[in-house]
Amino acid sequence: MLEPLLTRLAHWHPDAIATETSPGLLCEAMRHELERQADAVAHYCPDPVLAGKAAGLDVIAATRAIDRVLASWPREPNASQRRHLALLFLAAGEPGSALVQWFQLPRNEQVALDGLTQALVSQLNGLASRRNETGLLAARLAAREGLERLWSIDDQRDLVIPMDDKAYGAALQHAWDNPATRVRMDQDKKLYAALDTPDGLLNVYRAYNRPDYGKIAYQSDWGAALKDPSPEGYGRHYVGYWETRNLRMVANMREVLARKPGMRLLVIVGASHKAYDEAYLSQMRDVELVDAETVLQ
Repeated sequence: MLEPLLTRLAHWHPDAIATETSPGLLCEAMRHELERQADAVAHYCPDPVLAGKAAGLDVIAATRAIDRVLASWPREPNASQRRHLALLFLAAGEPGSALVQWFQLPRNEQVALDGLTQALVSQLNGLASRRNETGLLAARLAAREGLERLWSIDDQRDLVIPMDDKAYGAALQHAWDNPATRVRMDQDKKLYAALDTPDGLLNVYRAYNRPDYGKIAYQSDWGAALKDPSPEGYGRHYVGYWETRNLRMVANMREVLARKPGMRLLVIVGASHKAYDEAYLSQMRDVELVDAETVLQ
């Protein structure tokens, strides 16, 4: 199911790949604010403790070690070097990048050596088989293209606005119950019904990257939320969270692009982010947006 999509993305030859995952350093900072960020940490931050103990490094030290290792990374690293770097990425809270190293090892070299314990090997194998875009798409494509890591660009920090969570949820559910949402759901049903065809998954990605998808997504979600009549302004709080999150995501993308001017950056995010992120990126100097529809032809 993935191969038609992977083939087209590989043909574009990205120099870097970013994913909708929380950076390890951000998660480490959030752990120091657990009174405010406990839910976000629990849901969006991988636990680096097991790998950190194996490496003898905390998240910050592991991140520094990664920078040092990659600064002198050989053209053809051996299996021992890849295993050690995978360990460092796990300890830094970047499991997607650890998978990039893991996938570039021959099967008989995917073993518990060079600091990797058997528990960490099991963790990597589990991540490799999970049904999400980081392991099944981004890390595999990065390995195929000979890249050494992924870039985590999400930002799930909770804005921590005091409110009645139950009333907030009810207001959003009411706002989302609209004709545009039903059109969106009908479109999804048709796409998913054809997933078992040769280009089924590819056609899902094509549909979610069309300009008209961004419009219907806005009408069903944030545009509808802004019309929420609650005196507490629940819908406006929600849109504020969403726009703040996307601004931070785009700032992270721009930081990656600045590391090597002219690079081709593939960004893999949920379809709802695409139109927002492109709107913000289009305001950046020295950034050219590439039409995903063309890449996925």
